[in-house]
Amino acid sequence: MQTPNPLFREGWVEADGFRIRYMEAGQGKPLIHLHGASGMRLTRGYDLLSREFRVIAFEMPGFGSSPENTRTKTMAELAGSMAAAARQLGINKFGLIGTSFGGKVALWLSVQEPERVEALVLEAPAAIRPVGSEPPSGSPQAMARGFYAHPERYDPLPEPDPAIQAKMRALVARLRGPDRDTDLENRLKGLAMPVLVLFGTLDCAIPPEMGRFYKQLLPNCHLVFVYDAGHAISTERPEAFAEVTVDFLNRHEAFVVNRAETVIHP
Repeated sequence: MQTPNPLFREGWVEADGFRIRYMEAGQGKPLIHLHGASGMRLTRGYDLLSREFRVIAFEMPGFGSSPENTRTKTMAELAGSMAAAARQLGINKFGLIGTSFGGKVALWLSVQEPERVEALVLEAPAAIRPVGSEPPSGSPQAMARGFYAHPERYDPLPEPDPAIQAKMRALVARLRGPDRDTDLENRLKGLAMPVLVLFGTLDCAIPPEMGRFYKQLLPNCHLVFVYDAGHAISTERPEAFAEVTVDFLNRHEAFVVNRAETVIHP
């Protein structure tokens, strides 16, 4: 479990047979975050988002300190659980952000309940991957090299609890599915909501050129590359991440990319 963030308060919700932990901060329109394969991480980028929105970061069943999740068999099922969690919190419509592994969960949630997702942001999504790719794993040093463009700038990642790491790794391996999920990709063609896809220009985990597939599949997709960032965009470039995300969530297709030294638009 990550170090507590003083801006976020902890809560729990019973949904779809799970007791689901979440962290919440801010006021305004609800913005739901679904984390990556290494679990919930509340980065500086999400601190900045909480100045504009009511950010609810869910810890998905089976991640972190939650009990082992042997019930969920597919990403679609996991997405259904997260939609139920939002409903139990009284949130009917919301903005949605999915990070890496969570990007695929967010896409499944969007195709299952498109009327609830007002706008979708995919941060370094892992829904479409090169053939044979694997998520970063190994020692904290190896993980840092997979996540960051400049790992030398950051404190070493904490040593993960072996039992938690093994539990999450088994869950991710069961759920992540094929590198190209034709069922999901066919459904994406019918999504009408505005979608922002963010990739770091120096992402070593998922090649940024994967972004072109989202542009081809999603009718209302906007692709932005964040300069000098690796896979962990909201950690390495929090101001750039928040700037483009906030403007997109507020103005949808009319958002503006700042052309200073923060982001590069293709």
